Amino acid sequence: MADVSTELVYEVLKQVQQEIRNLGDGQNEVRQELISIRGQLISINQDTSNIYGMLSRQDGRLDKIERRLELQELADRPQEPYEPSP
Repeated sequence: MADVSTELVYEVLKQVQQEIRNLGDGQNEVRQELISIRGQLISINQDTSNIYGMLSRQDGRLDKIERRLELQELADRPQEPYEPSP
């Protein structure tokens, strides 16, 4: 077996420590990216909720307009098929 000196072990340990630091730095970068993605998802969720709220209000306003114009009653009645006059 080859002679293993303390200097060689020390150099290997320094390299291992550097690799561990690099892994920690990479993990921090991934963590920051995940935080950014989470923020974007929250923003998308809020935008979607706002859109649903606006659609709900527009739907309510449209119902009121239909009632005022009495179009709802016309839509509920069965309609005769259109027959052009000869």
